Amino acid sequence: MIEKPAPHGGEAVAKFMILYKGEATDMSDMSRERAGEVMAKWAAWMGKVGPAMADIGTPLGAGTSVLDDGSEGTPGSLTGYSILEASDMATAQALTDGHPYLSDNDGLYAIDIYEMMPVPEM
Repeated sequence: MIEKPAPHGGEAVAKFMILYKGEATDMSDMSRERAGEVMAKWAAWMGKVGPAMADIGTPLGAGTSVLDDGSEGTPGSLTGYSILEASDMATAQALTDGHPYLSDNDGLYAIDIYEMMPVPEM
């Protein structure tokens, strides 16, 4: 686990990458009103997460996939990422509660969470 030193002797925290999966609507394809509503939901969630948000991340554009035999594969439908800090996976997962990416409740969108591990020494 990649740990951040504990502030003032508190518990060390790990970093977790959250990946947004699903065909999200581009903000430029939304009305100003709808885009404003979406951004307000994101702002509210980020406010709730507070200092656990290590990196808001970015949306992802078109991707490609290269297979180990050199051929081209089909990339996953990843639309963005963020990095959170939490004491463990359960806490990281709990931070996604109320996340606007999961608000449609139709099973078309998902957030995958991965603990970020240190690069092995060489």
